Amino acid sequence: MAVLDLQEQEQIEALKAWWKDNRNWILSALLVVAVTMGGWRGWQFYQYKQASEAATLYRQFTEQLASGDAKRINDAAAAVTGKYATTAYAARSALLAAQVNEQGKDVARAKAQLQWVIENASETTLQDVARLRLAAVLLDEKNYADALKQLEAKHSESFDGLYADLRGDVLSAQGKTDEARSSYKLAYEKIDAQSMYRNLIQIKLDALGVAK
Repeated sequence: MAVLDLQEQEQIEALKAWWKDNRNWILSALLVVAVTMGGWRGWQFYQYKQASEAATLYRQFTEQLASGDAKRINDAAAAVTGKYATTAYAARSALLAAQVNEQGKDVARAKAQLQWVIENASETTLQDVARLRLAAVLLDEKNYADALKQLEAKHSESFDGLYADLRGDVLSAQGKTDEARSSYKLAYEKIDAQSMYRNLIQIKLDALGVAK
């Protein structure tokens, strides 16, 4: 991999802008995977009346997603979380609605939905995704202290690489180069060796330069 010319400030700024855009895309892709892994399995396992009704509402919610209408999407998500908060569908509805609100710049609503998932989801994977996404939103707001707080929370080992990488982003934004470098190195070690994501981490390590 070519080493970045750290003397070219414009190149570094372009890299930062590129990563900011791709960071959100990668986290969005992670959300889709997390939702897909368990979303419709509920049809097979829930036999009780409440769960059946929750599944119906969730199906209606996914239909609203296709409309692109934020109000209808949020109303549908609120129906699931409000009536069937303990079901597997509620957290997924809140996560997907939060993604829509992030894209629509309704950050306050997105943050509230992500926090709801963290506090109410019964599946650890969905809580881990919600914390990661909330930390990314807080980073964009330059709320570094709260972003780090989310990233330091207990999470599944399989998320170690992603958490360390985003932590590196926060520390880098704070100008804490040495700490950011250490976090990126940890992320590089934790991410699967065959993953292209490792290349992105290496780019960020190169951008920080050699440790003094």
